[in-house]
Amino acid sequence: MDYKQAIDWLFGTQQFGIKLGLDGPRKLLKEFLAYPKHGVKVAHVAGTNGKGSVCAMMDRVARACGRRTGLFTSPHLIDYRERIQVSGEMISEERCAELLTEVRAVCEGLEVHPTFFEITLAVAMRWFGERGCELIILETGMGGRLDATTAVPADVCAITPIGMDHSQWLGDTLGKVAAEKAGIFLERVPAVSSPQENEARIVLEKEANEKRTPLRFIEEPLEGYGIALAGAHQKWNAAVALATLHELGMRLGYESVAEGLSKVSWPGRFERISSEGTEVVLDGAHNPQAAKALRDTWLEEYGEGIGTLIFGAVESKDVSGILAELHGLNARMMFCKVGTLRGLAAEELVESLPEGKAESYENFQEAIAAARKNGGPVLVAGSLFLVGEARAELLGGEFLASAQ
Repeated sequence: MDYKQAIDWLFGTQQFGIKLGLDGPRKLLKEFLAYPKHGVKVAHVAGTNGKGSVCAMMDRVARACGRRTGLFTSPHLIDYRERIQVSGEMISEERCAELLTEVRAVCEGLEVHPTFFEITLAVAMRWFGERGCELIILETGMGGRLDATTAVPADVCAITPIGMDHSQWLGDTLGKVAAEKAGIFLERVPAVSSPQENEARIVLEKEANEKRTPLRFIEEPLEGYGIALAGAHQKWNAAVALATLHELGMRLGYESVAEGLSKVSWPGRFERISSEGTEVVLDGAHNPQAAKALRDTWLEEYGEGIGTLIFGAVESKDVSGILAELHGLNARMMFCKVGTLRGLAAEELVESLPEGKAESYENFQEAIAAARKNGGPVLVAGSLFLVGEARAELLGGEFLASAQ
């Protein structure tokens, strides 16, 4: 298959849905020779908010320390290959197509067909092995206990702030969600956690105690370094990232840490883009916790009542909770439908607005055209799918959304 054929086949596997469990990915990793080689370190990161930022920071600091890194994240914003990077470089289209062709043959010989996410993980792990990665950083897709990434043996685990998200899969209380996240803990394998709400912290402590996991909670944010990612919450994420690298035995000199944190980038997380004379900020805040962090960062950077918010969301998200936080911006509000099957119509979003008015638009293109006429900065938030769509529109590229 060429790259387009391979991607078409891969995206077609989304018909198999989401299957939480480890038997399938373990079998696929084994058959595809995709387990990490002896001596390769693996860091596994779970959580509700900030795990992508923590992974990006770990990757950038480790590279500054001279390590060859493999970074596996999800979802992608525009290009599928964003999910699979070696030392900051996406896998090539040619090699991606070749590996997808190989893994397709393996999948056809399995009793249960692997999912889109499981296949992507297997391709990433094979590529990381081929490229001689010394450190592999894996971001969980959802949950932890039964997430496909948990099939890869880890040398250190990290838990970022836990909140309510994916309740239909992970549970309807903070404690239940925390138990799923803590499912990545392994016996005698060190773990690092962000500060947590008491209900979540108690669950993490119990799970760690049962598994004899050495668990350390971060007590204070990282100070004294310039961090390229905006927001006070990123200082806490940086503290988690450095503590996790430290648990791997990595020697972290001041210059390497300073270089890594000053150069770290994570698209779609308070990402600034200049477009036709308008400053656009992209942030995929898709739950109330993330929305609160976004609101605080926006107010710190721009102030109250400044600019325009373009908001879109998909089904199953706590839209009312997110809008309750973002309403505090006191900015002009525009709602639009995200360009995916699960995207909510602008009229449905208006019903979740606590108070005030919002303008409704059919799509992002219409909304951004109207926002540019208002003047001032524009914030695009509410869904990573909307952020991906916006990024493709503003920077050029074809938006290719996935359900996983």
